[in-house]
Amino acid sequence: MRILAISDIHGSYSEFNALLKKINYRPSEDKLILMGDYVDRGLNSKGIVDQVMALKREWDVTVLKGNHDKMAYDALTSEDDKLDTHWLNNGGLYTLMSYCEADSDFFKADFGWHDYMLLKEEIRQKYKHHLDFLSSLPLYHETEDHIFVHAGINPLIADWKQQEPYDFIWIREPFYTNPVVSTDKTVIFGHTSTMDLHDSEDIWFSPLGDKIGVDGGCAYGQRLNCLEISGGAYITHFVRNGEKP
Repeated sequence: MRILAISDIHGSYSEFNALLKKINYRPSEDKLILMGDYVDRGLNSKGIVDQVMALKREWDVTVLKGNHDKMAYDALTSEDDKLDTHWLNNGGLYTLMSYCEADSDFFKADFGWHDYMLLKEEIRQKYKHHLDFLSSLPLYHETEDHIFVHAGINPLIADWKQQEPYDFIWIREPFYTNPVVSTDKTVIFGHTSTMDLHDSEDIWFSPLGDKIGVDGGCAYGQRLNCLEISGGAYITHFVRNGEKP
């Protein structure tokens, strides 16, 4: 059985389906693991969440939570202006456009906070099942040899399973710049772009062999990566931003 790990789709519907086609994804034979950030920045967050929910329901695909999934949920289900502003300033506007079937021109004229609140309530009413799904996602997935997680594990915590939920979806430098000593399993993660890890869109393999970063920065015009684990070997796949199935 192949394990196929993908992270940080960010509403990139065409690229995600192009990648599934390229790797010849066979849901009845392969184990697909999605490591968070289904919404924001890209153009079709709604389409991605719909598809990911179907994959989970029909094929028991492993679907993990990312920081953008939590940001979107928190903003859309709260009355906290700070959460709204933080989300909108970090790609949330594209998610709003996707769910409300509007384009950027819609937000350029007289669109204001009252209009945003109306759209927010519309999403709450029409897509509560999407919000419930994003909220329910687990923070990690563990196999015999690997830990799959959106951002990483805290190297200062002796038992990584007991770390704060925040670290699973937000941690960066403390994780990827320090050796993993709390487990002998390889940690596979997204969140931090591989461009930031080794100045390349290629999947990053830590020199120590303890972690692998797969986020190729598709939402920033780069590419969507997939790590295949098969027969004890790692195989890399990718599609570029803008590719279609």
